[in-house]
Amino acid sequence: MSKLKNYIKRYFTAIGSLLIGMRTSMKVFMQKSVTEQYPENRHTTLHIPERHRAMLYMPVDENGKNRCVACGLCQNACPNGTIRLTTATVETEDGKKKKVLEKYEYNLGSCMFCQLCVNTCPHDAIRFSNDFENAVFDKSKLILTLNKNNG
Repeated sequence: MSKLKNYIKRYFTAIGSLLIGMRTSMKVFMQKSVTEQYPENRHTTLHIPERHRAMLYMPVDENGKNRCVACGLCQNACPNGTIRLTTATVETEDGKKKKVLEKYEYNLGSCMFCQLCVNTCPHDAIRFSNDFENAVFDKSKLILTLNKNNG
């Protein structure tokens, strides 16, 4: 008798569990769909949040110069070597030596978008943009030179 009672109890427990699952499925089935029809609605209804991290860029001022002082903090903060700085030492008019940025390479293909480089930059010289369409067929096109405008 105990086995039969245990069997019936498990049977009704299983039926209850099945009904809970069916209730959840029906609730989701009745909800309005939130699927975006990309790429058809790319310019009409697609909204990318302001905090979305897509790729690094170096903002420039009205003279076309960026704020990077080639300190290397962003390169050191990057956990997987996405950023590579090439610097040079020049002598100023007053005889002091100054480090200048020659090339700022950014490998978008290996970036994990952690924002450690942006947070450690003391001069706010790099930021993340919202440009999310970065798919390419050739991996070499993902290695970008960010300071190309400064020559």
